[in-house]
Amino acid sequence: MQKPKVIFLDAVGTLFGVKGSVGEIYGTIAASFGVNVEPSQLNKAFFKSFKASPPLAFPNVESCKIPQLEYQWWKIIAYSTFTRVGAVEQFINFDEFFNQLYHYFAQAEPWFVYPDVKNALTHWQNQEIELGIISNFDSRIDSVLKHLELESFFKSLTISSETGFAKPHPSIFTTALEKHDCLASQAWHVGDSIAEDYYGAKAIGITPFLINR
Repeated sequence: MQKPKVIFLDAVGTLFGVKGSVGEIYGTIAASFGVNVEPSQLNKAFFKSFKASPPLAFPNVESCKIPQLEYQWWKIIAYSTFTRVGAVEQFINFDEFFNQLYHYFAQAEPWFVYPDVKNALTHWQNQEIELGIISNFDSRIDSVLKHLELESFFKSLTISSETGFAKPHPSIFTTALEKHDCLASQAWHVGDSIAEDYYGAKAIGITPFLINR
């Protein structure tokens, strides 16, 4: 295959993943607030709440307002998660719990980098291929990439909350391409979601690769 000018990568599930499960993390932090719920129940409830939520994207919003909108978006999911398992009323102060939970996910502790990632990124850099991230993530990704020692690999970072469009919408991909002054035919995209990553990229002419972690 012809060497691409740019390789874009998804973030969660492609570059790094959650240690254990989201339910385990939610459960551990909730327990410190005196709320005890089985992690597997929380995990199922989280994914139901996550799938039922609107895209993490805020079109036509001033950039200064985005961090607060991200925070509220995730707070609704967390509240829904504990509501689904019948535990939300056990919190004396849900706001305090969520604040701790939210900022925990901006650190290194809940994440791990897949073992093949840094070698692959280094290999592509040595070939003088530009690298970028396209992710339905929020602005905490800056902190996460820094803590996981990944930020230096990437020339661009395009996230749904700041772009106003979430994958598989074509606009998030075209926004990323513009940052590299790159045609879709000159780019690859690697991700773990067949709908968001593979078909999203393919629809605008980027060569897609699906990774199964």
